[in-house]
Amino acid sequence: MFENRVPPEQDKILRLMGMFAADPRTDKVDLGVGVYRSPEGKTPVMAAVKTAEQWIWEAQETKGYVGLSGDPAFLDAMRGLILGDAVPAARVAACGTPGGTGAVRQVLEMSRRLSPDAAVWISDPTWPNHPAIIGHLAQKSATYRYYDRETGGIDRDGMLADLARAQAGDVILLHACCHNPTGADLTPDDWREIAAICQRTGAIPFVDMAYLGFAESLEADAEGTRHLAATLPEVFIAASCSKNFGLYRERAGVVLVVTAEGAPREVAFGTLANLNRQNYAFPPDHGARVVETILNDPILRDSWRDELRAMRETMQANRAALAEALRAEAGSDRFGHFAAHRGMFSLSGASPAQVDLLRETHGIYLVGDGRMNVAGLTPGTIPRVAKALAEVLA
Repeated sequence: MFENRVPPEQDKILRLMGMFAADPRTDKVDLGVGVYRSPEGKTPVMAAVKTAEQWIWEAQETKGYVGLSGDPAFLDAMRGLILGDAVPAARVAACGTPGGTGAVRQVLEMSRRLSPDAAVWISDPTWPNHPAIIGHLAQKSATYRYYDRETGGIDRDGMLADLARAQAGDVILLHACCHNPTGADLTPDDWREIAAICQRTGAIPFVDMAYLGFAESLEADAEGTRHLAATLPEVFIAASCSKNFGLYRERAGVVLVVTAEGAPREVAFGTLANLNRQNYAFPPDHGARVVETILNDPILRDSWRDELRAMRETMQANRAALAEALRAEAGSDRFGHFAAHRGMFSLSGASPAQVDLLRETHGIYLVGDGRMNVAGLTPGTIPRVAKALAEVLA
């Protein structure tokens, strides 16, 4: 069966992880893999998570299956965290998934099943796994202009013009906040314009919420998604707990489908549960149980919010320090947009050849498209990274 086959091309980020691990240099810097690191360079377990796990360990008496849709308390807590009171709970179908990637996959499979001829619109650029999953599912797709590489901001006119061409039933994939890979986020006005376009065209927004709380605040980061949910008849949401709870390896995610009460909601819920059964049966429970425990305990929730705020402030401080160091090294403000971006990622502007040079000469690891994880910076590495970037990108 395998004699005349070649293995699929390895994921670029996974390949980069292997290269970094094999690099013997002690001063190497990983700005490729999308994990948060503290100023000490560690990816910590949050204190609220440790406490919740202790409580679960002491109280849990079974490892029996949960339902196909996952723990109802987790689903309800995530619905409240993401949507607040934007829509009644009776309008929301929810289903647990293995992480945010599992949630994205389930939404795309659901949309293909319900509307096989619809196109999925993705931003240019976007997270590489978006087009990869869409291609694997053999779905139709289209791109909309998003990032202006000259200004480091959003090509707003191009984006809105492209999205206006979407057809009824098409799916428009949006990043809730902390756009990956650019770090350039939609404004409240942008969200209102997109909602109006969906109202006119009948396209359905699909919000990928991987970094809730990493941009401005939990409430501000959810504002655009809540506006869509309150305004439109249908909205798809895929959310991850990997980054904001630090539960990378626990794979806690959720799909929320906002639709009409009654039969439409039951169809959405039944479809998601059926897809879970076909793909992996029951979603993982431990990470979901940790999240539910934190969100439903006032003391743990406050502790988590404080830790999340500290993580966000660390990334913003990294951005400001890097922009300032680059200003000093380059003698210009050409990198000033790094400070205005939000979340873990920005595009450095490096070409694939320059990315190779940064890695080979300076031991600085970026993804091939030049994406840089600012959460991988520390006060000690920022000066050296700035010097290398200014030299290579001169």
